[in-house]
Amino acid sequence: MTLSPTTRTLLRPLGLLYGSLMRLRTTFYESGLLRRRRLQGTVVSIGNLTVGGTGKTPMVLWVAERLAAEGHSPAILTRGYHGLGDSDASSQATADEVALLRQRLNGRAQFGVGKNRYKNGLALAKNGAEWFILDDGFQHLALQRDADIVLLDATDPFGGGGILPAGRLREPRSGLARADIVVITRANHAPAVEAVVRRFTNAPVFYAQARLEAVLRVPSMTEALPESERRGYSFFAFCGIGNPAAFFDDLRNWGFSVAGRRSFADHHRYSGAEIRDLDDAAAAVGAHALICTEKDVFNLPSSIATALPIYACRIRLAVSDEDAFWTAVRAAVGRTQPVTRA
Repeated sequence: MTLSPTTRTLLRPLGLLYGSLMRLRTTFYESGLLRRRRLQGTVVSIGNLTVGGTGKTPMVLWVAERLAAEGHSPAILTRGYHGLGDSDASSQATADEVALLRQRLNGRAQFGVGKNRYKNGLALAKNGAEWFILDDGFQHLALQRDADIVLLDATDPFGGGGILPAGRLREPRSGLARADIVVITRANHAPAVEAVVRRFTNAPVFYAQARLEAVLRVPSMTEALPESERRGYSFFAFCGIGNPAAFFDDLRNWGFSVAGRRSFADHHRYSGAEIRDLDDAAAAVGAHALICTEKDVFNLPSSIATALPIYACRIRLAVSDEDAFWTAVRAAVGRTQPVTRA
């Protein structure tokens, strides 16, 4: 939800108070007044400064796939949506991002889903995990980490500049001082954002963008729409993600013809009536099909009956200079662990 300038001004004192509390909390952890727990293994945190989508899930997938390619069995520690799915390594999570990661990784990673990521990490360690990916972990200071990767969306890197609830910042920008690596998403070059980053940290900066991997027919997700056919289609786009504008912009950049669009709240679970309404809206503007994100697929009704086909975009994260990025991750790990795993 976008706040009006008047509302932002009224909420600014609360944002300043929240920011002060977050600084104090960080100080307590760094001084040892609040306890940080360490898992027996390597912990790589992937997070951001703002609420909303910056590309954390694609980055978690990228890191997990890289570790798997090196012969590791990574473990992903995540709260799940609103902490849903408190579990050990064997349970099934219900959060859409977790379901997406499980499907894409297809057994190449273990999962611990729930609020107590330390407890879940201990269980996964007993199951052989040595590398842990801490999903959305930048503010989860109770768990010690070996590398902190922070993502910034180039289109809105600092959430309008205000701290919650006056803006979308989870903590002041000075929190970037804790970052080992900064990744600016949705851009190849953003000197203005880099200039702000450099005020707080000398951490290496990389860039990443979402690349379209396939357009898949829902619900099977096995039938791909050929690009030659897709170029002749007109689509009605919909999504329930943290940054819907980013998805709509991506569709345009990927060459989709979009006749209409509609956005919902992040993690929105669609009803049958809503899908029928979207189908009607698409037909009314002459669309040939509906298009959504891969994450949305996990929030659709189990039974879908539409006049128009529904497709989902499967993406991958393209990181600038992937080898240099991974070297930076390894270097950050090496600073906390004298002997790193090959």
